[in-house]
Amino acid sequence: MNIAAVFNALLVSALAAVLWKYIKLREHVFVVEEELVLTRQSQELSQVQIDYHAALQALVEDGTRMVCTGRMHTDRICRFESLCYSTEAEEFVFFHSNASVMLPNLGSRRFQPALLDLSSVEDHNTQYFNFVELPVAALKFMPKPVFVPDVALIANRFNPDNLMHVFHDDLLPIFYTMQQFPDLDMESRLFFMEGWNEGLHFDLYKLLSNKQPLLREQLKTLGRLLCFTKSYVGLSKITTWYQYGFVQPQGPKANILVSGNEIRHFSKFMMEKLNVSLEESASEEYIVVFSRTINRLILNEAELILALAQEFQMKTITVSIEDHSFSHIVRLISNASMLVSMHGAQLVMSLFLPRGATVVELFPYAINPEHYTPYKTLSALPGMDLQYIAWQNADQENTVTFPDRP
Repeated sequence: MNIAAVFNALLVSALAAVLWKYIKLREHVFVVEEELVLTRQSQELSQVQIDYHAALQALVEDGTRMVCTGRMHTDRICRFESLCYSTEAEEFVFFHSNASVMLPNLGSRRFQPALLDLSSVEDHNTQYFNFVELPVAALKFMPKPVFVPDVALIANRFNPDNLMHVFHDDLLPIFYTMQQFPDLDMESRLFFMEGWNEGLHFDLYKLLSNKQPLLREQLKTLGRLLCFTKSYVGLSKITTWYQYGFVQPQGPKANILVSGNEIRHFSKFMMEKLNVSLEESASEEYIVVFSRTINRLILNEAELILALAQEFQMKTITVSIEDHSFSHIVRLISNASMLVSMHGAQLVMSLFLPRGATVVELFPYAINPEHYTPYKTLSALPGMDLQYIAWQNADQENTVTFPDRP
C-alpha cells in the first residue's frame, strides 16, 4: 500500500471533518445571530425580557390558543396566546398544533360574518376581525417570527379625527375593556389596526397605557411576522349609548347598559392623567362657551356672551379646540355651571361637567334637534345629573351658508 496515498486520504478526511464542523459552527452562529437580532427587535417593542428560543419553542409545540367571551360576533372579545400577524399579507394567523385551543370552534360560521368586531361600533363591515389558519409546520417556510412580549389589546379606532367618536367609540370602550381583564393594566400596549394615521387626538389614547400605542403601518418596521405572546382582541360595547344610523335612523341605543357613574369614573381617570385636580373649585360660578373657528360659527358670539353674562349674572369664558390645550379646556369645564356650544363633536366634553351643570346645544337652521341626540342622551344617563337644553335657529335669514356649499 502506498503510504503517501493513505496519508493523503487521512489528511483529506481530517480536513473534511474540520470543514464540516466549521460549516455547522457557522450555521449555529448564524442561527444565534438571527435569534439575537429577533430578540433585539422584540426588546425594541418593550423593556420586558424575552427568551427567544423558549418563545419559539412554545409557538411550535403549543401553537395558537384562543378563548373568547360572548355568544355573537357583536359582543365577543377573544384572549389569545401566540396569535401572529403577517405584516406583508396584513393578515392575522392562527397556528395549529396538537395543543392548540380554539373556543368557540365555529368552523365556517366564523365567517358569518366575522369572529368579532374590532371596534365598539356594532356590526360595521369595515371593522370585522378574522384570521387565517395554518399548521405550525408552515413556520419552516415563513419569516422568523418577532415576538411581542407586552400584553396587547388589539382593536380599531373608528374615527380618530372626531372627538365624539374618539371618546364614545374608542377611549371609553378601551378603558372598560382593560378594566374587564386584570392583565390589561397600564403596562400593556395598545395596537390599532384600522389603518388611520395618529389623528388629531392621539395624545388622549396615550393616557390609557404607559407604553406608546402602535399603529398598523408601524408594525411593518418591526418584522415580517409578529407573534403576540398574549393578546386580547376586540372591545367591550357596554359603555356605548348611541348608534350612528348604519342600520336604522341614528339615535340612542335600544339597550343602554352604562350609567353616569361609569362615565364619571372614566372622566376622573382622564382628569388625573391630564393633571387636572379634582379638588380645584371655582371661586365664582361661570359659563363656558365653545367657540368654533372653521364651520358652524356663532356669528353673534360677542352678543351671545354678553346676553349670557347679563341673564345669569355669571362670568362667561370662551374656549376652542384649535386655540386651547385639551387639559386647559377640561380644567375649565370641570368647574363650569353651564356649557354652551354649537352642535358638534366637542360637546362630548360635557362628560367632564360637574353634577348639576347645564348643557346648551345650539342647532343651525334646518337641523332638527330630535334627529341628533348623542349629547342629550349622555346628559340623561342616570348618575350624570346634567340638565340639557336644545336651541334651534328657526330663522333662515340668521344663517350664512358655508362657502363652496349649496
